Amino acid sequence: MNLQHERMLSLCETLNLPFTAQGYAGASQAAAEKEMAYSDFLEGLLKSEVAGRQIRKQSMLTRLAGFPAIKTLDDFDYPFATGVKKNQIDELAGLGFVERHENVVLIGPSGVGKTHLAIALGYRAAQAGIKTRFTTAADLLLTLSVAHAQNQLKTVMHRAISA
Repeated sequence: MNLQHERMLSLCETLNLPFTAQGYAGASQAAAEKEMAYSDFLEGLLKSEVAGRQIRKQSMLTRLAGFPAIKTLDDFDYPFATGVKKNQIDELAGLGFVERHENVVLIGPSGVGKTHLAIALGYRAAQAGIKTRFTTAADLLLTLSVAHAQNQLKTVMHRAISA
């Protein structure tokens, strides 16, 4: 490792550019071999920084959402869930309901895929950069019951809505 490379890594650390630091050596080698313009080299480094941050953000939002497992709409068994209309799910998958500040309520008997759909839509939202939280109706009722009994309902509701 040469002195200039060490200075570059130090500058990247100071500027909080971890993905630029990680990709600098390979990108500079490729730029030299391809005789790239400096602006193209810099643009490539900045694009890799943005992409790395986006992936990190998606991962963090997915982890914070508290999904019991990762489910996707591609994995959903529409033939099994006969009451589910694919066009409705495709509409929900566009996440327009989030922009319109609308709720989605999934109702049906046990074992028809409500949880799968809820997780899949939440996962889609997290991947789109939207803060998401997964909870079951039973867990929500338990949390609200305990909060009510402790005279903390307003605080818990405020935290749950604005968190």
